[in-house]
Amino acid sequence: MKTQIYATFGPSCKDIKTLKKMVENGLCGMRLNLSHLSLPCAKEYIDNYRQAAKEFGTDIHLLIDMQGPELRVGDTEDIVLECGMYYNNIPLPAEVISSIEEGDKVLFDDGKLLCTVTKEKSFYVIRGGLLKAHKSVKVEGKDIKMPCLTEHDIKNIRHAKEYGVTAIMQPFVRDAQDIMNVRAVLRENGAEGLKILAKTENRIAVENLKSIVKEADGIVIARGDLGNDMPLWELPGVQKQIEEACKNANKPYIVVTQMLASMENSPVPTRAEVSDIFHAVYHGAFGVMITGESAIGKYPVEAVKYLAKTAENAEFLRRSKADSDSFINAKTE
Repeated sequence: MKTQIYATFGPSCKDIKTLKKMVENGLCGMRLNLSHLSLPCAKEYIDNYRQAAKEFGTDIHLLIDMQGPELRVGDTEDIVLECGMYYNNIPLPAEVISSIEEGDKVLFDDGKLLCTVTKEKSFYVIRGGLLKAHKSVKVEGKDIKMPCLTEHDIKNIRHAKEYGVTAIMQPFVRDAQDIMNVRAVLRENGAEGLKILAKTENRIAVENLKSIVKEADGIVIARGDLGNDMPLWELPGVQKQIEEACKNANKPYIVVTQMLASMENSPVPTRAEVSDIFHAVYHGAFGVMITGESAIGKYPVEAVKYLAKTAENAEFLRRSKADSDSFINAKTE
């Protein structure tokens, strides 16, 4: 089967002209991040994508990424966190404030920013940068329990059929029961036809991998938060572990996060990035996805083109190897 090429909605690809070029260059589906907006608010994005796909005769695949139990920064103006400085004005969920203790390390925005907690629960900046509202928060070594779905999520689920949603991406799945709970909510709100793609984003999910893979319709290997929950040098091995579990269970999986991160600002990717895409597809990924590259990047069309062309090359070589192996096996029988 042809590898599915997914991109993420955002200001850089909201217009019909850009979306048409993305579809023309291999786009198969779009992800809508509902941490930042709702389905009704994204109507223009969705309508433009539907029109672009219709013009090229392609199917509509709309994936909605739920808020779920992910911890995020609250409403705030942009904050520049400077290394060596202390801050006590970062709006965080009550669950985070009640859990953090002196010495805890707190990661923001998929680990781009790092702070330690003081005795007074201020944040001392170790790795600084620009912190925006609604960016992810991770307290190292702590599992802060949150509901599977928020009220915001449930409202969006009620609109899913109306807007042609085909699947939901459920963040921070911990075990099979999380999937069962989400499926129950879908039934209660007239959305039982939606596929559930479980995002593996922490060690707990990896520990419960077999049962999660069995219960979910597919897996999203979300390397951003997953990489925050372990040393980065362990991440490739864990990715491989998840891939093998999916293949053994005959479940599709999508690889995501920083596939073409440099293309947020560059029209050409790095060699390492295309190699990453190639190996993900060659080893059996059902789909690959870009996020910021298309949502806020300068080159969304070019990013889709590199993603699709690299995947196409990996597919060709994978088929060639399979044909070669079949030929060799036939000769030795």
